[in-house]
Amino acid sequence: MLNKVCAFIRSRQLIAPGDQVVCALSGGADSVALLWALYLMRDKLNIKLSAAHFNHQLRDEESDRDQAFCEALCQRYDIPLYLGSAEVKAGQKGLEAAAREARYTFFESLPGKIATAHTADDNAETVLMHLIRGTGLKGLGGISPIRGRIIRPMLTVTRQEVVAFLQEYCLEHIEDSSNSTDAFLRNRIRHHIMPLLHRENPSLSENLTQMALRLRQDEEVLQSLTAGEKPDVEALRQMPEPLRKRHLAKFLEKAGVKEPESEHIQLAEGLVFSEKPSAKADFPGGVVICRRYDRLEKLEKLDCLEVRELPCPGIVELPEQGIRIGCEPSEQQILKWDRFTVYPKGKMRIRSRKTGDAIRLQGGTKSLKALMIDRKIPADQRNLIPVICDDAGILGVWGFGANLDRVSPEGNAVDIYFQET
Repeated sequence: MLNKVCAFIRSRQLIAPGDQVVCALSGGADSVALLWALYLMRDKLNIKLSAAHFNHQLRDEESDRDQAFCEALCQRYDIPLYLGSAEVKAGQKGLEAAAREARYTFFESLPGKIATAHTADDNAETVLMHLIRGTGLKGLGGISPIRGRIIRPMLTVTRQEVVAFLQEYCLEHIEDSSNSTDAFLRNRIRHHIMPLLHRENPSLSENLTQMALRLRQDEEVLQSLTAGEKPDVEALRQMPEPLRKRHLAKFLEKAGVKEPESEHIQLAEGLVFSEKPSAKADFPGGVVICRRYDRLEKLEKLDCLEVRELPCPGIVELPEQGIRIGCEPSEQQILKWDRFTVYPKGKMRIRSRKTGDAIRLQGGTKSLKALMIDRKIPADQRNLIPVICDDAGILGVWGFGANLDRVSPEGNAVDIYFQET
């Protein structure tokens, strides 16, 4: 096992001489084996070795037992130990995902490189999990040997080899009782599916791991082709689908969509191929992506509209609202909510509502605030409704219509209209 770990570290350049390496230590067989392997090779690798244990507080006394075991092990061999703890609760993606997030948040607070004890069996289970849930090339690549400061030196080592290594050095470890249940998908794969597949091929874990490493290299090559400037919509349309999807995934990540899934990438593709030049879509985390003719952009949350002049004739695009507002000289009287004739005085502008704004509609004059309350428009959206005004006051409001005080002939008539994009 030592030779395998050393060879993998060097082939993947996981560790450089002088690195500070923190071994993630749960107390289980895999993490104890990794800590001991790094301990034996610390001089050969020229590293500064320490360990880190995170208490998830999920198993009461057993969690405290795990921590005490790790403390005693590190104290016995004079290995510095970092301790972390948090009361983990299930989130939207479940308890297992919440525990992982809390654990890795703790790891990211530590110095140096963080070595985790993922094995070839873990990698094989991960590939099968992705296959069951549906995946692409990235998912088939399994567990990454290196992700930021996280390294996985044991990816080519099997669980059987770990057990033999612990026996060779008479090393104790502890068992996590949650690993014996079938509550989690990984456990069900480990307990029921992997044994069946190993009967067909005892080298299954090694084979799947080697396949995953090769596919990960293929994915890295494809990802490298997405480097450079953000492509425009027409360029995205002309791309082969695999490249387009990777460009969009990278764009969504930069826009704030964590770990974009296939459904999110399909939604972004819908914007690319939409016939509407100002189409927009909502993504997880409150992210809104908009087409602005030949490019995709993230829409920042607005508190109010930027004041913009409305020329006549002319058109003003409001992609945040998914509408355009136009104006043209008029020869006939029109009074509809989406098109109306008014008589402006001075320059026309588009703005958000202001305190004291009022408008006369059929039924009388009322404040914009009261009208929006009557329409049950959420408070955080009221300042995003376009108000058309001029030097003399309000001409009309999108969704409400013209101000009837401004429709009497007095000067040159113009038609103001709204169109959804």
